[in-house]
Amino acid sequence: MKVLEAISSRRSIRKFTGEPIDDRDLKTILKAGFQAPSAHNLEPREYVVVRDAEIIEKIVEFHGHAKMLPQAGCGIIVCGDKTKQDVFGFLISDCSASIQNILLAAHGLGLGAVWCGIYPREHLLEGTVNVLNLPEHIIPVGMVVVGVKDEKKSAIDRYNEDKIHYNRW
Repeated sequence: MKVLEAISSRRSIRKFTGEPIDDRDLKTILKAGFQAPSAHNLEPREYVVVRDAEIIEKIVEFHGHAKMLPQAGCGIIVCGDKTKQDVFGFLISDCSASIQNILLAAHGLGLGAVWCGIYPREHLLEGTVNVLNLPEHIIPVGMVVVGVKDEKKSAIDRYNEDKIHYNRW
């Protein structure tokens, strides 16, 4: 799939077949996450891949927008390491760029994916830290639920000339 096609046709997928994703596809998706740009090239991102059914159920208990996770069977929690990037806004931006690459890679492989936010919601941060036993310097930014999709969605053209300003507002 060409990159501009992937960008314009990617959609959030919330229905999955339950079929596990291939380990090679998972590695390809994670590699795409690592290729994201990073402020000052500090690369503060870390990933927790969750496939264990018990951990998945614990996440679903506190994350109301992750109800599809058990059917997908795989969650990738993108975290930022505060010891590698001490400018918090850059840490969040770096992890968000990584999440976008993960979403595009999953789409390019024909899989479905959806971004489930974690930061800055306190109960989601606390729940994720506790369930995954994250160290104090690791901040969970977002989770990408990835799986074999069980729905098709058409592309949406979101381009809006009214939101473009040249040189000044």
